[in-house]
Amino acid sequence: MKTADIVTDSYLQSVLVTSHHTREQCMNLINLVEANAIAASQTPSVKVQLEVSKQQRLLYSHLGQLRELNRNAILKVRNTKQTTAEARQEIDRLHLQLQNLYYEERHLRGEIAACDSYDHKYQQLPLIPVEEFLEKHAEHTEDDERTMMFARINHELSEREVLEQERQGLLKKKQGLIADNKKRKDDLASLDKDLETFIDAAKPIQRIFEKQH
Repeated sequence: MKTADIVTDSYLQSVLVTSHHTREQCMNLINLVEANAIAASQTPSVKVQLEVSKQQRLLYSHLGQLRELNRNAILKVRNTKQTTAEARQEIDRLHLQLQNLYYEERHLRGEIAACDSYDHKYQQLPLIPVEEFLEKHAEHTEDDERTMMFARINHELSEREVLEQERQGLLKKKQGLIADNKKRKDDLASLDKDLETFIDAAKPIQRIFEKQH
């Protein structure tokens, strides 16, 4: 696989192209110097020197471009790392927030399940059947289950209040009867005592009648 197939970033591709040109220029300069050093045992001619100087300037130009591109690439890598680190922090924050929401959702679902399975006291109330309730209160026919339950509980409350009033009335009546019975009992006890006193007082007279007979 070629390097160009691996590196897809346009800027890095320009770095590779400049690096390739710089390498070619180095090879050209080396070949030029070696060729003239082998071919001539004397000092190179002015033409050769000018050509070497020209090739050196080209090489320095390529090296300058390569250094600038390399410096810029390093800065881009640093910026990319910084951007990546910031993005990772944001992802971590969002992930933590998502986890918190997940735990909160699970907690709320648990609370809802606990409420659904809770043995509410109102479910144990001896309420009248729905059919019987609707016969007495047809205005609740279209009510939903929750509203219907409130209406039945209120109905049961009103019925119990009426029964409680009747119970209190009967209790007062009972207390009155008890008091009346006690009074009559006291009167009978007093009468028995008076009768005994009368009998005791009549005993001498009874003895006189007995003697006469």
